[in-house]
Amino acid sequence: MKGKVANILKEQIARARQAAEAADAIEPRVESARYDHESGRIVIDLRNGATFMVPVSMLEGFANASPADIADIEITPSRAGLHWEKLDTDFSVPALLSGLFGSKPWMSELGKKGGSATSEAKASAARENGKKGGRPRKAS
Repeated sequence: MKGKVANILKEQIARARQAAEAADAIEPRVESARYDHESGRIVIDLRNGATFMVPVSMLEGFANASPADIADIEITPSRAGLHWEKLDTDFSVPALLSGLFGSKPWMSELGKKGGSATSEAKASAARENGKKGGRPRKAS
């Protein structure tokens, strides 16, 4: 029985390694990451040569963080994630690239802030919409 279990385990390990190699070939992997205090952004350099920046203000878990704590970024062994030990915070790089900056409630809050923003363009669009009768009523 021990030999059979060992063989199954070896097969599972081999499949996991193949899956990791396949993912490594097509998914974004981090070359380096740093905090740019001047712009207030995390700068992520990917292995494919692309660079991605995300404002710290959009990331869940950084509200009361010091610049030193934010700058203490660790790249996960898979190179697919970022970790902040002191902040107990982790982010998947593919999720960041997709625009996911935190949990569902956090993302909802970001959406509310964006929706409540005011600008001349938004005010002008609202005036034009008002001339057309405003927003259609919801069907009950």
